[in-house]
Amino acid sequence: MDDFFKYLTAGEEDQNWGLFLNVAGAYLAKPGQSYPPMKHPSGYYFSWDSGRVLQEYQLNYITRGGGVMETREGKFNIRAGSVLLIRPGVWHRYKPNAKSGWQEHYVGFDGELANRLLSHPLFDQSQPVLHVGVREELIDTYYKVFDLVAEEHPGFQQIASGLVVKMLGYLISFEKQKEFQGKPIAAIIEDARFRIRQNVDQHLDMEHMAREYNIGYSYFRKMFKNYTGMSPHKYHLELKVMRAKELLLVTNKSVKEISYDLGFQTIHYFSRLFKQKVGKSPTEFRA
Repeated sequence: MDDFFKYLTAGEEDQNWGLFLNVAGAYLAKPGQSYPPMKHPSGYYFSWDSGRVLQEYQLNYITRGGGVMETREGKFNIRAGSVLLIRPGVWHRYKPNAKSGWQEHYVGFDGELANRLLSHPLFDQSQPVLHVGVREELIDTYYKVFDLVAEEHPGFQQIASGLVVKMLGYLISFEKQKEFQGKPIAAIIEDARFRIRQNVDQHLDMEHMAREYNIGYSYFRKMFKNYTGMSPHKYHLELKVMRAKELLLVTNKSVKEISYDLGFQTIHYFSRLFKQKVGKSPTEFRA
């Protein structure tokens, strides 16, 4: 796309939303061209000799070319598909290779929600460059942000902030997928999830299930949790609670009947688990 950048103001309502944008843009640094371009304001412009410290987060996605980034943590190679995660208050500098140049897409943002999301273990300050590959869905999300900030219709900050959250979600998802790419365990977990869903009302022996897949339970449990975010047993319980909520709302079955239908040993255990997960007892939820 053509070079584009826009600096934004965030009102009190935008800041109270929890995540707000300060800047968004795209830039093609051609081979041999000086970098960064001189047209940026003093708060963003930097030289290689001095580097800079920003007062915001930035996600800078490189989709062509390559280069290098340096922080106090070390020196990091950048290639097509790299995302530079820049944090407020952290000295850094980066530049494209003179022979290749690069295409960059960036957003700058801040806020309390941003602080919380960027505390995720994946976003380790010692590793400010993530190699996720050139992903069409990530590029498309940047373009949607650019369209919003170009027009600045009322409420654009709230929509754009949601797209930044989406970007961060993609980064986590891409990193998690790396662990399973090309490995048979991914197909095993998908099959196990299907079996658990199909038998939500049954008692399932997860250790026996692992043996059916010819793998040890500890490995099965670990990889299932890495894949889904929860253990097989917890996954099964969450599905039971979801099904219980549906039955409470759309049927006239008693709490005792629903408890029995979903394979709970006692109504007391079912009621206690339901309240723990939902915050209300089954009777209160139905009312």
